[in-house]
Amino acid sequence: MNRFEGKVGIVTGASRGIGLAVARRLIDEGAKVVITARKPDALAAAVEQLGGEEHAIAVPGNAADTTHQGEAVRTAIERFGSLDLLVNNTGINPAYGPLMKLDLDMARKIMDTNVVAALSWVQQSHAAWMGEHGGAIVNIGSVAGLRAAPGIAFYGASKAALIHLTEELAVELGPAIRVNAVAPAVVKTDFAKALYEGREEKAARGYAMKRLGVPGDIAGAVAHLLSEDAAWTTGVTMVLDGGATLVDGSAISG
Repeated sequence: MNRFEGKVGIVTGASRGIGLAVARRLIDEGAKVVITARKPDALAAAVEQLGGEEHAIAVPGNAADTTHQGEAVRTAIERFGSLDLLVNNTGINPAYGPLMKLDLDMARKIMDTNVVAALSWVQQSHAAWMGEHGGAIVNIGSVAGLRAAPGIAFYGASKAALIHLTEELAVELGPAIRVNAVAPAVVKTDFAKALYEGREEKAARGYAMKRLGVPGDIAGAVAHLLSEDAAWTTGVTMVLDGGATLVDGSAISG
């Protein structure tokens, strides 16, 4: 399929894991992609994996930095000619434990990166291209944003905010721009290692599919929501959890 032929996207946090898998899927279906992350060397390696600068361009920087965001948006338009797709994948969870012991500065950092930065990426994409030409956006949420997730509670709160932000943006930006989200359970990435490493089989018992997710599971769903196959879909959060929330809600936090 070439559902994204002639389309250009930005995928944040795309040097590895879910972001890299999403970028690969979009390129495989014809898109050109700008990928972002903090580490230049990891991004350079990702570009090589994605087929080189004919298909993907790296713009390193902090996802919450508005100057970095502006550079990535300009690069997409100047180098590839448009900005039709945006995937807000960057997220952090530097704190594990009870809310009563959560450092409030850490809480602010989580919210700034996981929610405020996502809004800013949309604002800049809208101002530079999508406001006039339309587009499609997917925010990477979490099932932790849909129900209680002890141990990663504030991360879950930030993802709940992102999911609600998705709905508000869908109303405000429609019909020209569609905004959706996905809410994965535990996916086998470096980001989620603490939730399954050394006990993957046990962690997967609470899933109807009896396995944890892999980045490709998420990439396929994101590609669907960005494509014209989802032309009448906006404001939706697609739960991608292998049936975990049907069987054992505690599985979402390991």
